[in-house]
Amino acid sequence: MSTSPSPSSPGTEEQLRTALEAFAEGVRPAPGAYRAAHVDWQRRERRRRAVLAVLITVVFALATLIGLWVLNQAPAEPGVIFDDRVSTRQSQP
Repeated sequence: MSTSPSPSSPGTEEQLRTALEAFAEGVRPAPGAYRAAHVDWQRRERRRRAVLAVLITVVFALATLIGLWVLNQAPAEPGVIFDDRVSTRQSQP
């Protein structure tokens, strides 16, 4: 059997909590840390929005160009549905 205490024993947990609390009391943030983090966050947010706007513009432009190209490939002569050469009014009973 091992004589070392298990990691989940109450004594070890209490010691760890005490050590982490003591460490946390000694930590002090830098004076401008919030401002620097906020500026960095705003910069990343602006960049993300700019990239998204460019991506949307490119997709829209490509869709428009592909649509115009497809319409330009259509035959010049009218199709069977819109053929005016055969008129239905000329039929006689």
